[in-house]
Amino acid sequence: MVVPPRKCRLNSTQRRALELLAKAPHGATEQRMLAHGFTRRMVTWVVRCGLALRYRMPLRVGDRTIEVIYVMITDAGRSAVEDRAPEAQ
Repeated sequence: MVVPPRKCRLNSTQRRALELLAKAPHGATEQRMLAHGFTRRMVTWVVRCGLALRYRMPLRVGDRTIEVIYVMITDAGRSAVEDRAPEAQ
């Protein structure tokens, strides 16, 4: 089920997170986001607002398969960063 994005105000931390995602062509791992000081709660917030999306990718490491969570910016997130608007489109 697709949920339409909500109007959400960006604070400086959320804007920095979107800027980091905008620079990564295939998104960033959730662990990378956490390493940059962002919380899971904040990442969930930008996903729920429709500014980013979260997806899981299986990754083969040796003889094991692990699941890596990626976060990727959406078009709405890009326009929110580029416009420097206080609200997401």
